[in-house]
This record gives sequence, C-alpha cells and structure tokens, in this order.
Amino acid sequence: MITYLFTGLFAMLIGYFVYFNVALRPEVINNPYNSRQENFAKRVVRGELLASDGSVLAKTEVAEDGTETRNYPYGNVFAHVVGYSTRGQTGLESLMNFDLLTSNAFLGEQIVKEIREEKNIGDNVITTLDPQLQQTAYNALGNHRGAVVVMEVETGNVLAMVSKPDFDPNRVSTDWEVLSEEGNSDGVFYNRAIQGQYPPGSTFKLVTLLEYMRENPDYEDFRFHCGGSLTEGNYTIRCYGKAAHGDEDLRKAFAKSCNTAFSSIGLSLDEGVFKTNCESLLFNRELPLELPYSKSAFSLKAGATPAERMMTAIGQGETLVSPMHMAMIVSAVANDGVLMEPKLLERVETYTGESVKSFYPKAYGSLMSSEEAGILKEYMKAVITEGTGSKLDNMGFFIAGKTGTAEYSSDKSKSHAWFAGFSDTGEGDIAVCVLVEEAGSGSEYAVPVAKEIFWTWNRGRE
Repeated sequence: MITYLFTGLFAMLIGYFVYFNVALRPEVINNPYNSRQENFAKRVVRGELLASDGSVLAKTEVAEDGTETRNYPYGNVFAHVVGYSTRGQTGLESLMNFDLLTSNAFLGEQIVKEIREEKNIGDNVITTLDPQLQQTAYNALGNHRGAVVVMEVETGNVLAMVSKPDFDPNRVSTDWEVLSEEGNSDGVFYNRAIQGQYPPGSTFKLVTLLEYMRENPDYEDFRFHCGGSLTEGNYTIRCYGKAAHGDEDLRKAFAKSCNTAFSSIGLSLDEGVFKTNCESLLFNRELPLELPYSKSAFSLKAGATPAERMMTAIGQGETLVSPMHMAMIVSAVANDGVLMEPKLLERVETYTGESVKSFYPKAYGSLMSSEEAGILKEYMKAVITEGTGSKLDNMGFFIAGKTGTAEYSSDKSKSHAWFAGFSDTGEGDIAVCVLVEEAGSGSEYAVPVAKEIFWTWNRGRE
C-alpha cells in the first residue's frame, strides 16, 4: 500500500513538473518580482521585437566591452504598445519577456557559447503591427491627447495602437525622474487605447440602435420629429450644434446622430434587458486582451430616472468605454457579428529565423447575429453617405462608421471627438477607432484622422 502511495505521489510530482514547465513557467518568469529574470539576462542577449514586415521595433545593441543598450528605432511612435525594458518592462516587452530572454538557437551553438562564457542570442518576436499604419495614425493624431486602434476584421490582428501623450523609450532610463512624475494615472505611460475610460458619446448609439431593434421587431416603422430638443420632466436633451433635424425615420436619425430621437428611444427601452445586452457586448466584463487594460462600464439600472435613461441612450451619463473596446464592437459588426480576439503576435523565431511557435486567429464568439450585423452595417454606411461621417465618402471604396461627440464635464462646450468604423470591401478589411481628447466634434476632429488611416491602408493594397 505504501509503495502505491509513494508511486502515486511521485507520478503527481512529475505531472506537476511537466505542467509547470509547459503552462506556468513563462508566467512565473515574466513576473516583475521574479529575480530569475536577472539570471536569464546574464546568459542571454535579449531578442528583437519586429513588425509584421520585419522592421525592427526593439533590439539590443552590444558594444565591444559587452555593454548592452536596448534600442527603439521608431522612438515615440510605438512607445505604449512595444513598451520599454529598462526600469522594469511594459507593453510587449513585458508580455513577451520570457521568449525574448530564451534562446532556442542550435543546441550545439548554445553549449559552445556556455563553455566560452558567451551569451546566447534570445529569440525574436514578430508582431502584427504595421509600421505604415502606425506612423500614419501617430502623425494624424498630431499634438492632441488621445488614442487610435486599427484592427484587421477577419483575424483580429492589431495593425496599429497609438496613445498620446507619449514618451521616447530610448530615454526612459535617462529621463526616469521626469517621466515618472508625468506618468501618473493620465500621463505619458498611460496607454489610452486600452486603459482609457471615456464616455462614448454618439458612437454608443450603435449599441442603442441594436437594443431598439431587438426590443422592437417593427423598428423600421420608427418615426420622430426633431425640433432640436427634447424635455422629459425637468431635464432637456439638445441636438449637437442646436440642429433641428425635422421628420426622421430610424436610418436618418442614426445617420444625422440625432440626440433627441435617440433620447426618446432611451425612454422606451427596458433597462434590465438593455444592461444584459450591453454585457453581452462585453461592458462590465473581462476583455480578451493580454496587455493591462480597463474594463468598460454600463450602469443603467431598473428604476433609473428619465434623465439617466436619456443620457445613457446617447452615450453620456456613467457609461465608459475604451477605444479598443469600441474597435472590437465595430469589428464584430463588420465580421457578420463574430468578434475575433485582438491579436498582437504572429510568431516567435530564433535569431536565425527558425520557427519556435506561432499565434493563430481565435474567434471570441458572436456578439450579435449575422442579420443584426448586416442591418447595423447598412445604417453605419448611411452615416458616411448622408450623415455626420460624409468626409469619408467618395474614397473609392465603402466605409461604414459612427461619429461621436462626448461631453465629459459640466462645461457643455468641452467634448471628446470619436470615430469608430470599418472599411467594407470584402478583402482584408480593417476596423478603426479614433478618440481625440477635448477636441470637439467627432466629424471635425476624429474623422480626418480615420481618413488618413483608410487612405494609407488602401494604398498598401494597390
């Protein structure tokens, strides 16, 4: 009996050892508090981070005296998504720390270098990032604070992720004291693309529209007369710029981003069902992201006041969302309702190009039916052809989207500018989300940024 007991315990120990090395070892080693990272760095020259086209995003340069310097050729452009590896690690430098400090070079080469007390060369990590789109997004955002996310609809590949204000990862160690003072909750180290929480403004009307369609099979019969404002009780909602849109059906109300029409819709919705459906779109839920992020919030409850229901329907109130989450929602619309998990990694290779492992597209699941996605797509196209996104019309290919102007303080003149949409060509389409902080209307400030990105993407296909 004792023999069987010890045999069983030994088998369990071996099983755990195998499980640890396969599943837990990278996570444990990547922990910033794990001192073993220093031992890895003593034996291995950190590998390179590469863009999808092979461009170097981060590499370690070794001087004749053995001094190592981590170099970021693009400087500030990829600062948040690539991160840095001095004073700790952030971004992909942190996520892929284990792989970058692991060498899968030819075993004989490794042994010889160990004998000579020379460092082996770490593996390279190839990302999904596109330098042209990243640079375009970075330039288009200009000096504004904000964020841009560009995703490939069918694969979930993240082609660009920009956040401003930014920093030069080449100077993190040198400028640490200054940067750390600025790197507070909303400073230079804060990745607004995935950690930012903003009122979505009228981009949220996409969600409200979906809810109204689900609660009202006769949604096409919707009619409303917009006189520029809507008062319920002692609270009044006004359309942006004091516009009065006149007689509207649902398509026109969405294309023109009519606040009064959607506020009236908000008063008619079931708060509990609305919350359930928003959570099915990943509000108040974990997102399938590996980098540190902030969850989006939807807090409308049964018994909410008319003012709360009206504001929620137009993306104001206490609803908060990140640019990445909005990109995911419109990406699902573009992909017949199916959300592909955002993916930043393509593969890991040895420094000589031998394959170590690959990362494949993965479907998260259906956020809506294909029929619902098709209807939303047509309404979003109307935004471009006859509504607030008209600056994106006549580009030579179809674009679908939604603009947004989100108030964020008691000062009604201050607002964030939003655009969330996608190309609709049927070939390698992209979803784009732009958030420009404290800028003004989405059509005036966010749409031009998106236009530059779509132009660059389309030229790259030619």
